[in-house]
Amino acid sequence: MNQIYTSETINDMPQRYRANFINSLSGYKSANLIGTCNGSRHTNLAIVTSVFHVGANPPLMGMLMRPHTVTRDTLGNIKEQGYFTINAVPVNLYAQAHQTSARYTPEQSEFDHCGFTPHWQDDFAAPFVAESPMAIGLRLETIQKIEANQTELVIGRIERVLLCEQAVEEDGTIDISQLSLACVSGLDTYHQASGLAKMAYAKPDKAPTALKLFNTDQ
Repeated sequence: MNQIYTSETINDMPQRYRANFINSLSGYKSANLIGTCNGSRHTNLAIVTSVFHVGANPPLMGMLMRPHTVTRDTLGNIKEQGYFTINAVPVNLYAQAHQTSARYTPEQSEFDHCGFTPHWQDDFAAPFVAESPMAIGLRLETIQKIEANQTELVIGRIERVLLCEQAVEEDGTIDISQLSLACVSGLDTYHQASGLAKMAYAKPDKAPTALKLFNTDQ
């Protein structure tokens, strides 16, 4: 039988224990490196796991940034320049990606200290990560403060995508399993996800149907 955790139980947890507990509740999350730069083209790189789809038309993605209890170079650069990149983390580089969460000074670039290569695309005003198998360039649309906890919701419009063409299926779906991407649970536990099945569009009068199986042992 499952243990019941009430709001009182959660409120009584030690601060760090509660942070680990609550952050684990959302399950697996994609591991992404956010690439930015300031007006002098000094680069910054930060791992963020709160990235999500907002809409396809127009093509929008969002992410949540922590409150301004300390200086956030990533958010400051996005506000100043109006551009940022979202770079999926490959499984073989999860440790270096995690290291970008260390508190480097504004003068220190995580690209240099964590072993990543900045890749510039024409006139796009933010660096991509050359080692990422799926990199997305976005223009800032809006930033909204979440009053409940003072986090900031950053929404960007997709301007370009750098991706292996072979990973894009006939219907436009990206076969993420081909890209060997890392994912995260909690604050600092890394995983490699594997596909189960691609399902047909669900209808009330039809049984669930798998269009493609990734692992026949399941």
